[in-house]
Amino acid sequence: MTNTLNIPLVNFQNQDLDTALELYGARFDVNQVNWPADFPYAPLCSGRIARTEDALVIDFRVSGLDLRAVNSADNGRQWEDSCVEFFVQDPDGSRYYNFEINALGKVLAASGPSREGRIQRPKEEMDTILRIADLVAPCEHEGGIWTWRVAVLIPFKLIGIDAKNPPASLKANFYKCGDRTAHPHFLSWNPVGTEKPDFHRPEFFGSLILS
Repeated sequence: MTNTLNIPLVNFQNQDLDTALELYGARFDVNQVNWPADFPYAPLCSGRIARTEDALVIDFRVSGLDLRAVNSADNGRQWEDSCVEFFVQDPDGSRYYNFEINALGKVLAASGPSREGRIQRPKEEMDTILRIADLVAPCEHEGGIWTWRVAVLIPFKLIGIDAKNPPASLKANFYKCGDRTAHPHFLSWNPVGTEKPDFHRPEFFGSLILS
């Protein structure tokens, strides 16, 4: 099964981001429990996505057990925290980009053709990723129900797209994980057909249509 999502072009200049995304953003749910025998827990995770003329805007909303946010700098071990992720393939198919965002809005961003040998983004590029996050200070809570939100604006140039000539579609996936939370989990938007958790598998990406 391959999920498809139509990504609308939205003008954010005349209204606030939340209202624009609520009215016009495409809704997605990160709810595929791909490894139920080993990792059955599934927090609620959904979001909305849209694009501007030169960027993608992605807003994640999460509610579930535990809250871990200890990686307080970019390009850390974000996947171990309460984390949401966006992976997208270069339009020419030569590599893919991973953006892993914890509840503090701190981002791990890298690129490469496979899991091995990935190249992290330098600070000057990381600084072009705009973020909105509810959480402002590191924390670690085991149990309890926590609701949090994080949004990012990712410039097209960071994912190999010429803003003046964008492709008709992209291959991508959305993920929710928390490797070192009290209830580890590994959810995806498009199903991942591997024996063990592995998000670095572009052959299981869904399709984003740039309308």
